[in-house]
Amino acid sequence: MKHITHWIGGKPWTGAAERQGDVYDPATGQVSGHVDFASADDVEAAVAAARQAFPAWRDASLAKRANILFAFRELVHRHREELAALIGSEHGKVESDAAGEVARGLEVVEFACGIPHLLKGGYSENVSTRVDSYSIRQPLGVVAGITPFNFPAMVPMWMFPVAIACGNTFILKPSEKDPSTALRLAELWQEAGLPEGVFNVVHGDKVSVDALLAHPDVRAVSFVGSTPIARYVYETGTAYGKRVQALGGAKNHMLVLPDADLDLAADAAVSAGFGSAGERCMAISVVVAVDPVGDELVAKIKERVAGLTVGPGSEAGSEMGPLVTGQHRDKVASHLDRGIAQGATLAVDGREHALPAGEGFWLGPTVLDHVGPQMDCYQDEIFGPVLSVVRTPSYDAGMELIADNPYGNGTAIFTNDGGAARRFQNEVEVGMVGVNVPIPVPMAYYSFGGWKASLFGDTHVHGAEGVHFYTRGKVVTSRWLDPTHGGVNLGFPTNG
Repeated sequence: MKHITHWIGGKPWTGAAERQGDVYDPATGQVSGHVDFASADDVEAAVAAARQAFPAWRDASLAKRANILFAFRELVHRHREELAALIGSEHGKVESDAAGEVARGLEVVEFACGIPHLLKGGYSENVSTRVDSYSIRQPLGVVAGITPFNFPAMVPMWMFPVAIACGNTFILKPSEKDPSTALRLAELWQEAGLPEGVFNVVHGDKVSVDALLAHPDVRAVSFVGSTPIARYVYETGTAYGKRVQALGGAKNHMLVLPDADLDLAADAAVSAGFGSAGERCMAISVVVAVDPVGDELVAKIKERVAGLTVGPGSEAGSEMGPLVTGQHRDKVASHLDRGIAQGATLAVDGREHALPAGEGFWLGPTVLDHVGPQMDCYQDEIFGPVLSVVRTPSYDAGMELIADNPYGNGTAIFTNDGGAARRFQNEVEVGMVGVNVPIPVPMAYYSFGGWKASLFGDTHVHGAEGVHFYTRGKVVTSRWLDPTHGGVNLGFPTNG
C-alpha cells in the first residue's frame, strides 16, 4: 500500500497528515494507496518555499531556465512509458491513451523551451528627442495550478512549464484521485536541476484549494475542471485579487452533414466519444446527424462499438479502460435508464458489453439515439462513455442547437463541402473547432480554451496566451543625458 505525500521545497513532505484519502486501481476496484490531504498549514509551507525560491529564479538567465527545461523534457521523454503506466494504474487509461497524454504534455514543455524568444519585448528609438521606449514582461511571483483527474500529466504540463519558464515559482494541486504522477514529475524536475522550491505539490480537497485561493502571496491560479467548480474558483480567486483562468465543462457537438464521408464520421465519433472512457473535456458527447443520414450513421457507429475491447490498461489489446471511481461509474450509468424514460432509444447498452470480471469500475460504450435537448443526458456533462445522437432537419437547426447550449468548449463538423465548413468555423460560438477532425485540441504554440460556460477569465492556457497569463507587462521610457541637455521645463512632456 503506497503512501503519497506532498512535495515541498525540493523533497517529500515529512509533516504528519491530519486527513488522508484512498487511491484506487480502477481496473480492480481495490485501494492501492493513501494520499495525504494538505491542511492550511501545509499549503502555507508550500507557499513559503515557493516565495523563498522566487527571487533567485526570477533573476536566473533565460538561458539557464531554457537549459533546465530542455533537461526536463529529455527526462520526461525517457520516462514516458513509466509515466504512462503510472497514469493507467490510478486513472484506468489504456497504455496507448496514457502515452498520448504524456506526448501532448511534452509539446508544451517543448514550447516553453523557447522562452528566450517568447519573452522578447519591443523597442522604439527616439519616441521623443533622444528618448527611447521599450516593453518587457516580468513574472508574477508564486502561482498555482489546480488540475483534474482525467489528465494527471497533460493538464499540469499545460501550466507549469510555461509558468516556470517565465520565472515564476509554482504550486500544483493535482486531483486526489490519481496523485502519483505529479510527484514523479516533481522528481524529474529535481533531476533536471530545477532549484528547490520552484516546483511544489500539495494534495487534498477543498481545504487545500481554498487555502491557495485565499493566500495573499499566490498571485495567479489556473484551473481545469467542472463548470460549477470553475465558476467558484474564478469568483473566489478574483475576489482575493488574483489573476485567474478557470476552464470548465463541455458538451461537444459533432455536426454531420449529408455530404460527409459517413465511415470517416463514424470512426471519428467512436474514437472521440469513447477514448479514455469518455472522461475527456474534449470528448465528442453529442453527434448531430442532419437528415437523412441518422439511421445509416447510427448503424455504422453501432458496428464499430461492437468491436471495441474493454479491459485493463495494462493488458495488450485493451482499447477502453474503466472509469476512475465506482461512484462516478454509477453516476454515468444512471443516465441510461433515465434517457430511456425521457424518450431516448438505447441503441447500444454498455452494461451488456463484454466487460472484465471483478470489482473494477467498468461500463461499456453506450449509444443513446433520438436524444432531445430537453433530456438530462443532453443537458448534463456526463463525462463517461455515453454518446448521444440528436437528429436535426438541417444545417441551420444543428447550428441553433449548438448555439443554445451553455457550453462552448469544442466542436466539429464533418462535411466535404468547403463552403459549409468555412461558414461553420465562422459562425459557431465555440472556442475550438475541428473540420473533419473530432478532437480539435490545439498544438502547444496555440492556446487551449473554450467560450461561454466553458471558460471563466480572459485567457486560455499554454501558447502565447499562457505566456501573457504568467507575466505582466512593463513599459520603460528612458533618456540618457548628454552635455547638451536643457534646463528645467514645467510644461507637460510632448513627443516633440
